[in-house]
Amino acid sequence: MSEVIYLKQHDGRMLEMTAEAFATEKSFQKLLADYPHLLAGGQMSEENPRRWLLVGREIGIPWAEGEGSTPAPDHLLLDQDGIPTLVEVKRSTDTRIRREVVGQMLEYAANAVVYWPMEKLKSQFEATATTRKQDANQMLAEFLNAPLDDAAALDEFWQRGKTNLQAGKIRMLFVAEEIPVQLRRIVEFLNVQMSQAEVLAIEVKQFVGEGQSAFVPRLVAQTAQKTASANEQRRWDEDSFFQDFTKRNNADTARIAHKILDWARQRGLTIWWGAGKRDGSFIPLLAVDGHLCQVICLWSYGSVEIQFQYMKPPNSLDEAQRLELLARLNRIPGVKIAKEGATKRPNIPLKTLANDAVLAQFLEEVAWAFDQIKAKGAE
Repeated sequence: MSEVIYLKQHDGRMLEMTAEAFATEKSFQKLLADYPHLLAGGQMSEENPRRWLLVGREIGIPWAEGEGSTPAPDHLLLDQDGIPTLVEVKRSTDTRIRREVVGQMLEYAANAVVYWPMEKLKSQFEATATTRKQDANQMLAEFLNAPLDDAAALDEFWQRGKTNLQAGKIRMLFVAEEIPVQLRRIVEFLNVQMSQAEVLAIEVKQFVGEGQSAFVPRLVAQTAQKTASANEQRRWDEDSFFQDFTKRNNADTARIAHKILDWARQRGLTIWWGAGKRDGSFIPLLAVDGHLCQVICLWSYGSVEIQFQYMKPPNSLDEAQRLELLARLNRIPGVKIAKEGATKRPNIPLKTLANDAVLAQFLEEVAWAFDQIKAKGAE
């Protein structure tokens, strides 16, 4: 039996509206592009509902350095915290919604965090505004509830988006009229396993009657999702990071983490504190020509991650420089990173750097990488 909702009219008459599939996938996609608030932002966090800014539709993502673009996600949104949100829309009758769409979305996300410059996304948003015959700055100011002449607030929003993207802090939304159980289980699994990225599934059902339409969004798999409020409660800072760190590591390892943080600040690097639900993190960032570049990330479980995956031209190291950095790190006693690690994010236990001379050697190599990036920006 079809689902039914009842809409009370002004004259007291009750209008019966029955569930009806969207005529085409394109019409479904257009509806969400025109009315992104249908994406259940209030159900993600009652305390701080997610609001959506449409950056563009089907924005191509390169699949390698200097290569062409892959097929693109249906929509790219930014929420009010500048978190890039990839949206894939499928009708429930499309069998790809069960499994194939997951691999497709993960490919989008994996390439986006490496090859999508925020400058391109800002230009795409401006093009979207032009297509809609609106002023981009005015749209953004209204979205942020900021004065139109507050250029600093507008610029800070794009900077926040860039930082999130570089840190892999993104959101993936699967949207359909009905989410099949196979997809729901995969979403629940991914969302539990991922610390930086968030994966959600949303049902948007259409009801029609007497020429009128109504839409009912529902966030599914709520028991496993990382809600926005939960993430906000784990917004890390120096105090909370080291409180968690000392619970999970010994005093000597905590001393190493403090020394790396002090070293980064002495070099004038910007410290970005992570937002993982379970694990704290911080990333020293170097600003070069408006870009924030990273080399390492420290985690509160006692590890330093080498950010090779995010060190890509034109704003960071080329392949030869990444391999040189890998070779330099491998000369440190106790460090052994495989060659394929130069495209990934290999970890080094901080206890490996317990000796002051070893730590100094590690920081020297990290400084070398930052110096190479800075020199590239000056070219």
